[in-house]
Amino acid sequence: MPIDSHSLHTHTCGELRASDIGQTVTLTGWVWHRRDHGGLIFIDLRDREGLTQISFDPDVSGEAFTSAETVRPEWPIKVTGTVSPRPEGQANRNLATGEIEVIASAIEVLNTSKVPPFQIEDVLESSEDLRLRYRYLDLRRPKMMANMRLRSDFTFAIRQALHDRLFMEVETPALFKSTPEGARDFLVPSRTQPGHFYALPQSPQLLKQLLMISGVERYYQVAKCFRDEDLRADRQPEFTQVDVEMAFVSQDDVMNALEDVLKDAFAKVGVDMPTPLRRMPYWEAMDTYGSDKPDTRLGMEIHDVTPVFASSKFKLFASAATTEGMYIKAINAKGAGTWARSKIDKLSGVAAEFGAKGLAYVAFRADGSVTSPIVKFFSDEEMAGLRSEMAVEPGDLVLFAVGTRLEADEILGGMRNHMAGELGIERAGHDFLWVVDFPLFHWDDENERFASEHQPFTQPEESQIELLSSEDRDAVLSIGSHTYDFVMDGYEAGGGGMRIHNAALQMQILKLLGFDEEGAREQFGFLMDALEYGAPPMGGFALGLDRVCMLLAGADSIREVMAFPKTTSGSDLMSSAPSAVSERQLTDVSLKLL
Repeated sequence: MPIDSHSLHTHTCGELRASDIGQTVTLTGWVWHRRDHGGLIFIDLRDREGLTQISFDPDVSGEAFTSAETVRPEWPIKVTGTVSPRPEGQANRNLATGEIEVIASAIEVLNTSKVPPFQIEDVLESSEDLRLRYRYLDLRRPKMMANMRLRSDFTFAIRQALHDRLFMEVETPALFKSTPEGARDFLVPSRTQPGHFYALPQSPQLLKQLLMISGVERYYQVAKCFRDEDLRADRQPEFTQVDVEMAFVSQDDVMNALEDVLKDAFAKVGVDMPTPLRRMPYWEAMDTYGSDKPDTRLGMEIHDVTPVFASSKFKLFASAATTEGMYIKAINAKGAGTWARSKIDKLSGVAAEFGAKGLAYVAFRADGSVTSPIVKFFSDEEMAGLRSEMAVEPGDLVLFAVGTRLEADEILGGMRNHMAGELGIERAGHDFLWVVDFPLFHWDDENERFASEHQPFTQPEESQIELLSSEDRDAVLSIGSHTYDFVMDGYEAGGGGMRIHNAALQMQILKLLGFDEEGAREQFGFLMDALEYGAPPMGGFALGLDRVCMLLAGADSIREVMAFPKTTSGSDLMSSAPSAVSERQLTDVSLKLL
């Protein structure tokens, strides 16, 4: 790649090839490895683009050789020399620059370095906390730098794909009004208006709807979002999403446009996303995979075996089979039937994490025998029906869940993912699909009210809008919505939906969610007003950039693709944030600590 004429170097440490032999070059970077072979010294010089072997020979430059004797790992240096072929038999075919080396004629030490707290290598035994404490050193590791480059390339590619399709990039405020969006807000006190607060945006949702009403028509933003919620491997208090919204469109228009954009962006980082993507209805995903973000590569589909045990003598199954709304469902974990009884019994503890009160199973041993605490209650006809429905072979383990439709699905969905990990099921390639047609609401048991499945601004299925007035809770819960989640490798990588563009309908939805008219206008009055000024049909989408980059990088945490992430407690170990502030700062914003 071309180098700025004002740079200290002529080339990067990753670009020299055999075609450059004979050139005089200048390289800069960090000393990665230094090997003293007596009469020769070799240094692997590393920058963000790769590494080049530098050879120091006292017969070429005694001064450079003497200086090379003093340098140590992670010192930044500048080297000038001649590109030469490596000696016969010493080429490194696994390295892009492995056919050449630079014979140094001059070296300049640009700075020294303390001994790092861990080696700057891809394979580390150091704790993640130590890596985060010295993140600026951790990022020097080639793997981490490759992750940063991947993220940069993918972000640029998706920006380019959106720009090419006439989407307009518009920035929205980072200081805005607190509005309920499913998580706690991060609040920012106002100095000029004591007792009043801004909120950091959980998403630009309301603002992008206002942009559609404004006439932008096609909007996007690589937006920083903030949510004060419990953290996990794929969640941080601040995260980045690629936010998109379109006006004068149908759901198919939005989804087709997004497929084109995503296909282009993934192609730019070497990933083929075949289109059109599968569109799987929500209940099909739940009933088949036990998840609204299924990884379909795992197999172990859920089967409804209620009819098999319609006349069961096993009390639990008999009760479920004769009770309306209850189900007996099962998965077949192939290969786990060979496990020891003690190992299988421990699975009940795992199932409890997903809401099960116990875990019934039947282990079909490799020798043809059957092990199970409940099989003595099964008739020959029931065993035959189970073998047929679950495609049982020797070595299989059939796991059961009993409950409502959703309860049984979620228990087995959790067990399905657990068993896939335990069995080492290969997850080759990437798995892309849409999950569509989510329910509009779910029931919030804690607060005893309806809650949005996606968010309060989602367009209901038009043919079911009249059910919003029903007194029957189940009827309201049956209402569908114009929603679509983009699922990648078993993760919700993005989600979206069509928006309500009618003020009266929006108010009706907010009242069902527990707002009275005064409260709704206090929270969302600016949106309600805007909807009365010719709001067009609109729909949009948000792609979780951190999560997608994690999957592209083959990492198991989004912290691996974020430059300066926080721990699961929300701490920045490098800067010691969050930290105490002075009494003066608190006084300035009219706050006092309890």
